Amino acid sequence: MKLAGKTVFITGASRGIGAGVARECVAQGANVFLVGTSGDLLVQLSAELGDQAEYAEADVTDLAAVESAVAAAVDRFGGIDVVVANAGIAGYGTLAVIGKTTFDRTIAVNIGGVWNTLNATLPHLSATKGHVLVVCSVLSFMPFAGAHAYAASKAGVEMMATTIALEVAHLGITVGRAYPSWIDTDMVRDLQTDMASFAAAKKRSPWPMNSTMSVEECARRMVRGIRRRSTQVCIPGTIRPVLWGRPVVQSRLGLFINRLLLGKFVQAMDNEVSQLGRSTSERAERQLKAAEDRK
Repeated sequence: MKLAGKTVFITGASRGIGAGVARECVAQGANVFLVGTSGDLLVQLSAELGDQAEYAEADVTDLAAVESAVAAAVDRFGGIDVVVANAGIAGYGTLAVIGKTTFDRTIAVNIGGVWNTLNATLPHLSATKGHVLVVCSVLSFMPFAGAHAYAASKAGVEMMATTIALEVAHLGITVGRAYPSWIDTDMVRDLQTDMASFAAAKKRSPWPMNSTMSVEECARRMVRGIRRRSTQVCIPGTIRPVLWGRPVVQSRLGLFINRLLLGKFVQAMDNEVSQLGRSTSERAERQLKAAEDRK
């Protein structure tokens, strides 16, 4: 698929991977419609990208808000050819400390938000025989203690995307899944800043799980996957054997090795969450409070 003249609808576009994908798409001649919850950042990015960009501030957990953003995108650019379902948040801590509010919000954004996005854009993707890229994660299949809410949401959205691909194939729509490992985003930096135990556990993880990729390189690989209508986009590519080997990773032996490598960090993570007094980043906490205020 050539992106020149196409319209790409991107959620979670305020910063990080979403903003990086927007820049890469515009560089290849596409129009981009940016959706996020950080209005000031959306204004700045839209101004940076010029006439090829438009934006709407919307919470992806609100279907009506997503539908309004989709209508604005179609009104501005005439249709939607590609959807990048990228919006996501991360919850910190084990079952003992994360709290139901953070768990529910993580599931609502990372699964419900993708469903809302795909549901609202479906008629337009059908008209253009377009492509969807759902941003999953290496944690879709690689367990990481202290991140069960995020891992559950990404495993869930992975299977949802895989199944929806079967449901929309007859419409000419293709669906891909991106599996980024650690990317140098605000979310990962916030986590490493908040929790020294996470940074230490990441460092001790086996290669390639201990490396970090730039947002720009991640965006280039994701956009290449969009152009190819790839079913799977592994970022970096070295995680592909781990994806294929998920039965081993999740086996009794795999979990035993995981506990040997990372088990000592679990209690430290919980202690840090308790000290922080929150189970997500300050930025995500503000977004959660804003979402609650809108109810």
